[in-house]
Amino acid sequence: MVPVEPGGGLMRIDLLTEPVAGLQEALAAVDAFDRALVGGLRRPGPAQAAGLAALADAVTGSPLADRVAEAAGKATAGAAGEEHLTVLAAARTALLGAVHDALTDRIGEATGRPPAGDPAAGPAAVSPAGSGPAANLLAAARSWLADLVRAGWQGIDHESVAGAAPVVSALLPDPGLRRLAALLDGFAAELAASCPGAALDQVPLRRWADLWSRAMLLTQPGAAGAPSAAAPPAVVTGRLLPLGVDLHAHATAAQVQVHAVFEPADGSTPRLVRAGVSVPKPDTVVGAGVWQLLRPHLSLLAAAGEGLSMDLTAMPVTAEGDLLWDDAAARPGTGADPFATARVVLATALVAPTAPLDRHPARIAAPVLLEGYAVEQDGETLTLALAGHRITVDTDRIPTAGPLTPQAVAASSACIGLLRWDAGEFSVQPLAVETTVKRKTVALHAGAWAGGTADKTGLKGEKAALDAVQALRERAGKLLRK
Repeated sequence: MVPVEPGGGLMRIDLLTEPVAGLQEALAAVDAFDRALVGGLRRPGPAQAAGLAALADAVTGSPLADRVAEAAGKATAGAAGEEHLTVLAAARTALLGAVHDALTDRIGEATGRPPAGDPAAGPAAVSPAGSGPAANLLAAARSWLADLVRAGWQGIDHESVAGAAPVVSALLPDPGLRRLAALLDGFAAELAASCPGAALDQVPLRRWADLWSRAMLLTQPGAAGAPSAAAPPAVVTGRLLPLGVDLHAHATAAQVQVHAVFEPADGSTPRLVRAGVSVPKPDTVVGAGVWQLLRPHLSLLAAAGEGLSMDLTAMPVTAEGDLLWDDAAARPGTGADPFATARVVLATALVAPTAPLDRHPARIAAPVLLEGYAVEQDGETLTLALAGHRITVDTDRIPTAGPLTPQAVAASSACIGLLRWDAGEFSVQPLAVETTVKRKTVALHAGAWAGGTADKTGLKGEKAALDAVQALRERAGKLLRK
């Protein structure tokens, strides 16, 4: 057991290593269904029938049981319509949602934090996409997705994948359908890069089935959860104390999330919140240069990089704890040490509920504080050993756009990180560590360069990014002039 903060209880690391009842059985049913999609559902064989039966058996006794049994029967006979495929996608999503809930309950037990509450609290927002042209677009998207699983991943080719292009083009102009459009666009691009499916040596079963099932559900009117004019987001006023910065950078896009504790001005219980932004990026912008693209869209990055709190006034926030960032509602506050925040407040901060469609084990990212551990290293694998129990460090998630490195984690004595779950076990993604340099305790943060830096490596990356962006702007200007 590891102290989390003075007077705040103990973090039960042992609970994170113990099996969760029913979890393996639920995942086995999901895996069986995912394998059925490899060969497709147009002419199901024994393998497909077994996968469909496993999915139906896993939801026996639930409100979905009858409809899933009917859908599985139709699919086994090769007669599944779009409505049956949607039910199968819903059943798969429900199983992974149950896995998510079981894992988050276990995290709650281990950290001692108050439960998240009802994820379905409040009336569901109704999307305007239930009739008219939008309904036709949703039907077109659903038809393309249905054709995909009928052919199976081994049956995809460039012609079938290209069928998504006109659907995406038609969806994009409608803000209420843009979430689905972005998902279909990325999914189609990934499938196109893997064509022909018959030549694939290995299929990313879980990933493609995740993308397919989520897209199928988003084609249902109202599933996108567009904000309702009658129920605007809540607003909060108080002090925001950043804990750490989580950065993801890909070839053409970058996303950042700042995890923080919010202390309401009315003195009520602090709560965990997030603020984030996503931006397109040129593939030539890498490393610390990514901050130049993100910084103008989120002033919180500067505060997090400089170790400051933020004073919020009527800042919009969703029920899931995501701040809809508005610079006009925020101003820099006083100094705020993330480790002090973690030691004093983190263990008792309320956790926001998770939206129903976001209940998936891959979405788990729970802020935690670990202290007093021993670091064990086996090749490139780092493990934190605490009270006879071990948790793996996910060093692959440490961005190169900051001073935090796997070497710094290996030499650390305290760590603020995100507890994640993947490949059947919990791991921790470091956001910041405390280490000793010349007999002094020094904190290294993944987002230390978010607001700017004097570090030579950071400055070099920023200059390279600026040069790359200027060159691209000049080329774009020449093309436009022509």
